[in-house]
Amino acid sequence: MDKKTILVLNMGMKSIRSIIFDEEGNKLASAAVPIITSLTGECVTQVPAEWWEKACRVIRETVTDAGNISVDYLTVTSSSSCLVCVDKNGDALLPCMMVSDKRAKAESDLILEMPEFAELRKKSGLGMDASLLIPKALWVKNHEGEIYEKTDKFLAPNDYLILKFTGRYVTDYMNAHKWHYDMENRRYPSELLEKVGIRSNLLPEVVNPGASIGRVSKKAAQKTGLTTETEVIISTYDAICSFVGSGVLEEGEAGDVSGTVTVFRAVSGQKRIIPADKIQQIPYYEGEIYIVGGSNNLGGGLIEWVKQCYYQNEMLPYELMEKDAGEASLGAGGVIFLPYLLGERAPIWDSSARGVFFGLERMHTRKEMTRAVFESTGFIDLDMISAIEETGLRINKIRLSGGLARLNLISQIKADITGKEVEVLSEFETTATGAAMIALFGQGIYSSLQEAAEKFVRVRMIIRPDSKNHEKYRELYQLYQDTYRTLKPLFPRRMELTEKLYGQKRIRIENL
Repeated sequence: MDKKTILVLNMGMKSIRSIIFDEEGNKLASAAVPIITSLTGECVTQVPAEWWEKACRVIRETVTDAGNISVDYLTVTSSSSCLVCVDKNGDALLPCMMVSDKRAKAESDLILEMPEFAELRKKSGLGMDASLLIPKALWVKNHEGEIYEKTDKFLAPNDYLILKFTGRYVTDYMNAHKWHYDMENRRYPSELLEKVGIRSNLLPEVVNPGASIGRVSKKAAQKTGLTTETEVIISTYDAICSFVGSGVLEEGEAGDVSGTVTVFRAVSGQKRIIPADKIQQIPYYEGEIYIVGGSNNLGGGLIEWVKQCYYQNEMLPYELMEKDAGEASLGAGGVIFLPYLLGERAPIWDSSARGVFFGLERMHTRKEMTRAVFESTGFIDLDMISAIEETGLRINKIRLSGGLARLNLISQIKADITGKEVEVLSEFETTATGAAMIALFGQGIYSSLQEAAEKFVRVRMIIRPDSKNHEKYRELYQLYQDTYRTLKPLFPRRMELTEKLYGQKRIRIENL
């Protein structure tokens, strides 16, 4: 019998990628094109029509490169907490409000004080922040009234692209959780939605990850090179997919997937009591696990920023920045970097925070500054580990993947800072592999996630922490934390002043 094939459409902050796998985990073809992200003050947006045009392009390319094979399954994964307003024709009415878009802070603060939310918070285990979907929908209602009245559905990027393939308005329960959907009782928060005046019929139908949505429509098949026999399977958002794709399936293991953002999560065999407003707990019922942790706003994106600032004209920028950071001393000669260039999500949830170099002296060069940024990626992990371990879940091993895992020095720094053994994976595209694993498991190709992981997941390198370095980093971590706590009251004042002085400036970000 022929091996089943699956095409994963993976849309991140920087690019949209199409990858075709067979059921043995072999990559048959891949293609990617960049996506434009616009930053205007607190607004971070992308254009949904661009997603679809480029999705068709990369899918057609991979189908051709794979020899025009018949693709059995297709699944889509993308960032969560992004809001697309579509009309009755399924066309986007506004640019998508991305996860790091913070314009709905006033709406978030308003909801935070509502008694209806206090009750909901206990059930969902999810706090309230401008990055989430109810505040964003309320912002549309408050500031784009005409758009709100024309809106037929509020969708996530996954949902929007699935709509383009099938004509159906559906989402999975993990994506729906960003609406404070009650995953245990399978219902949207109708009381809170009614309180803020958001019609619940604007939200899509919720189905289980791994479920079949239908087949690719004739129109979509013509645009993509797929056939109407290709079955569309729902997976979930990229952070969860990347976690599953890391093969982290035993309690005590954690996954660090550092693409543009850092996704840090651990697996638990039982439901945990989660510290308020730090991290999240997502049940993956079909996989019989709970996923504990969260995502920040920038991980690998920090390295892209360093490249743009200090290495833009270098022939081999990543090699040179790794060399520079390696030549700087541990602790970057006393320089601490706060990595909050776009504010921060888990675990501090501070949309006003911004990046800071603390401790600069005349002797410091780009070597120390680069080293400080590298070390901040390890402090990010330690922040997440501290929050996760508050639940009683102990972490003893970390699996690394994503673009940052290509830099061996960063992998060693993360091991030394956390004091944990680090396994670096061979496949950096764990988001795509995880989406494929969820979809194929859901369709019965695999009997368990463990069986899927045996096909898709390989460890390239094991790194053990240096105990002496770990002791030094423990002291530096305290300074890192104290630097943030000391500056925290100043961040809102700084934001008010910069808005007064400069207003809002539109920036096209080619690479976050």
